[in-house]
Amino acid sequence: MDKQPLNEQNFENAVKSYQPKPPYVMNCIKAFIVGGLICVFGELLSQMYIHWFDYNEENAMNPTVATLILLAALATGFGVYDKLGQFAGAGSAVPVTGFANSITSAALEHKSEGLVLGVATNLFKLAGSVIVFGVVAAYVLGIFRYLWSLIF
Repeated sequence: MDKQPLNEQNFENAVKSYQPKPPYVMNCIKAFIVGGLICVFGELLSQMYIHWFDYNEENAMNPTVATLILLAALATGFGVYDKLGQFAGAGSAVPVTGFANSITSAALEHKSEGLVLGVATNLFKLAGSVIVFGVVAAYVLGIFRYLWSLIF
């Protein structure tokens, strides 16, 4: 067998032959099912708030989201949400529960540094940028909407 000199292209070709093929279809199915089940659970919570606690459809969304965030944070603290994320991939990361998981896991990662400098500062490391982006985007879109109403 003729040995070729090892360069970048030859190395990539040699490595590709040993890499396992990712199961894209199965990953998509698992993400779809788990993400859908999280959303179905959220809808059940919403209906519970509407029928048991006399919220209307608009106002039931606030406690629903808060409950989903609380449950995801608790599941992260107990290590359950990490296993769900390993199984479902993006299906567990896309809903609001994925955001709660990322905030809680960042805070738990630094709990040895103390309550203020560890947990509190790292809790808002991710959330701070998301909240700032949301506020700035809402402000800019509000200005565009106001200008649009003046023109038309």
